[in-house]
This record gives sequence, structure tokens and C-alpha cells, in this order.
Amino acid sequence: MAGHSKWANIKHKKAKEDAKRSKAFTKHIREITVAAREGGGDPNMNPRLTLAIENAKKVNLPKDNIERAIKKGTGELDDGSANYEEITYEGYGPGGIAYFIEATSNNVNRTVSEIRHIFSRNGGNLGTDGSVAYMFEQKGSIKTNADGRDEEDLMLLAIDAGAEDVIMEEDFIEIITSRESLFEVSKALEEEGIDIESAELIRIPATEIKAEPDTARTNLKMMDMFDENDDVSNIFTNMKMDDETLALAEEE
Repeated sequence: MAGHSKWANIKHKKAKEDAKRSKAFTKHIREITVAAREGGGDPNMNPRLTLAIENAKKVNLPKDNIERAIKKGTGELDDGSANYEEITYEGYGPGGIAYFIEATSNNVNRTVSEIRHIFSRNGGNLGTDGSVAYMFEQKGSIKTNADGRDEEDLMLLAIDAGAEDVIMEEDFIEIITSRESLFEVSKALEEEGIDIESAELIRIPATEIKAEPDTARTNLKMMDMFDENDDVSNIFTNMKMDDETLALAEEE
């Protein structure tokens, strides 16, 4: 899980920067809209919507925006724009690194064209459905800074609540759950007074490929390009990045 952990650390830092930009709002509005469309507009009956709303509040998305996104999802509000679709893309980056990309788009033709362009521009290629999906397992990810709480105590709380793993990072703690228990574990931790920064579904590679510095540098550049695309929600790879490789890759 080393590669996932390092990329999660990078994404965590980016998320704090993104919170100051419009992309954070865009991402959360789309997730709320899709969640409401798929499971209804009542958070009490729709765990995915509950998580989407809570995550949106963490980046200070205004209440009015949240309510409009829910109404758009349920069909109560028609603003004339196309509906968002959840789509996934699979492919390979430099060095044979596998990519699984999740996106939400109101123009699939535009999005696939942009995704293909980013792959080809960086020496990768867009694959077919199923070409890399089997390499990843979907899990739940809960992040918290757990300020003022003993790490061992938090770990025991998380395991008791149903978590599978607890990863201690420099700036945050990541709690890994099964796909099915993400909502329940998140709710249980909040009831114990844990401040949840985010709770979302992720994809963890079954095996990882160690990347040499040049390969890591090129892939990190490509990840940044995907991350900057408004339609892209999440990027998952099987690139193994230890601290030494990551430090070399980030050198100018």
C-alpha cells in the first residue's frame, strides 16, 4: 500500500490548496448531484449523499450550493445544463504504470478526448474497459488529523468500529475500511468525537511497480495534469513510491 499511501499524502496536501480554488467546489457539487440522483435527496436514507454533504462542508461549500446540487440531482431543479455522468478510464503511463481514473462529466466526448490527450502527451496510452480494473480493489478511506488524541487509542477505536487498517502519515491519519463499511465506520468515529476531514471510496492496487526517478517524475507530472482537469474526480495508480524515489522525482 506504499504507493497509495504516498499519493494519498500528495493528494492530501493538494486538497488543502484546492480548497482555496473553484475545483474543490466543482468536485463536491458534482458528487452531491450524482449521489442525490442515484439514491434520493434525503441524506437520512442515502449514506452516499450524507458523506458527500459532509465532505463538501469541510471545504466550506455554501449551504445554498449544496441544496441546489441536491435538487438538480433529484430533478426538482432544471438549470438547463446536461446531467452529469460517472465514468471511468483505464490506461498505462510511462514504465507500464497502471491508471484507473474516475470522472464526472456532462460531456463524455469532451472528457474522453482530454483524458486521451493527457495520456498520449506524456508517453502513456488510454486502454479499454477492464484492462487494469482487475488490478485494483475498492476500499473506504477516512482521513483525520486526530489532534490531541493518542494514536494508539485512535487505532483501537478504528479497529473496533470495523476498520481494516490505520496508516499514520506526517500530516494526517488514514483509516482504511471495506467498501461496504465506509459510512458506518465514519459515523462511529464521529460519534467518538473524531474530526473527520474526508470519507471516500478509493482503489488500492493489489501489487505495485517500483518506479525509477525519471519514470516517477513523468508519472507524477501526468497525475498533476489529470488532477487539474475539472472532470477528473480521482486518480489511482499502482506506482510504488518510497521516500527516496519520491524525493528524487520531485527534484527540479
